[in-house]
Amino acid sequence: MSGALLASTVLPLGAKDSKEALQPPSKRVEKNNSPLVSLSDYELQAREELPHMAYEYIACGAGDEITLRWNREALDAIRLNPRVLVDVERIDTSLTLFGQKHRFPLLLAPTAFHRLAHREGEVETAKGASAAQVTFVVSSLSTRRLSDIAGATTQPIWFQFFTLQKERRAFVKDVLQEVKANGCRALVVTVDAPVTGARNRSERARFQLPDDFDTPYYPDRAGRKQSGGLPISGSLVWEDVEWLRSVTDLPILLKGILNPDDAKQAARVGISGIIVSNHGGRELDSVPASISALPRIVDAVENKVPILMDSGVRRGTDILKALALGAKAVLIGRPYLYGLACGGAAGVSNVTDILRKEFDMAMILTGRRTLREIDRSVLF
Repeated sequence: MSGALLASTVLPLGAKDSKEALQPPSKRVEKNNSPLVSLSDYELQAREELPHMAYEYIACGAGDEITLRWNREALDAIRLNPRVLVDVERIDTSLTLFGQKHRFPLLLAPTAFHRLAHREGEVETAKGASAAQVTFVVSSLSTRRLSDIAGATTQPIWFQFFTLQKERRAFVKDVLQEVKANGCRALVVTVDAPVTGARNRSERARFQLPDDFDTPYYPDRAGRKQSGGLPISGSLVWEDVEWLRSVTDLPILLKGILNPDDAKQAARVGISGIIVSNHGGRELDSVPASISALPRIVDAVENKVPILMDSGVRRGTDILKALALGAKAVLIGRPYLYGLACGGAAGVSNVTDILRKEFDMAMILTGRRTLREIDRSVLF
């Protein structure tokens, strides 16, 4: 996303130029002396803290935002079926994925341009992930280098790719060396974004990334504009994914699968995992909610590879619902960016801790002591 911020109409009141517009918000985790106690609290506060164009870029969906709305409506419509008089004095929320133990089934999804929310960008996010003991999946659209990010967290990190085409493979190999040097534990390939969706809200806000925002793992400055119709990954094919498998021994997950036929093909070619995702409603509008697609993907794969899910998760009960429908873990994107905007690393940590505590409560109140006990009987 090249170019300076163009229009004064998108700057905060009183801002003199683009650099001032992108100064990080104050590090607050309270509003009017009231604690921010839910993810919706953080979003409301972030809307006040962030410059208009940054908030619209983060919050927007594609087109009429039908899928963005469905992500929440579908999760809200799922009812839970509690059990009582179960000994839930002790519960275990831990799981192991690809040999890595996780405190509870949540990861931070790859999201772009963290310097929009905080001057330290992904480094500050990594500090928050470290404090919350969660894994951070670093985006190819990161504004900081992996060496700085990895050095800021005690938790393992994963790395996400958009581009794998033949003409870019020399660059990808260089990035893989950096990935290995910094201890990344898995790779995520986003497969649902050959072009960006029609992000009208972002376009109305005249979003452009300032020239001084470096994106070391996405050097195509024209492609960084993230306006509707511009290429992001370009046309990836199965051959590109198989090539990546041939040059790395790291687990590879495909992110953005909604079709069972694609899930079956992923399992056939030896992919390590699948992330059921509609890109947070930011790509093709009117595709189903991720939680609605999840059971079809789980059934198609038949336990051959672990399934994760993102898009729309805002409560600990959402995590429980996803696990009940067959996901091993979920990822969040916008919520931790809102935490980053409101309170830096502390905000990121607080957002994940809210979800962890809510998930603990949901397990206890449905009589589930371990993740293995969470199945479709949890649903009403």
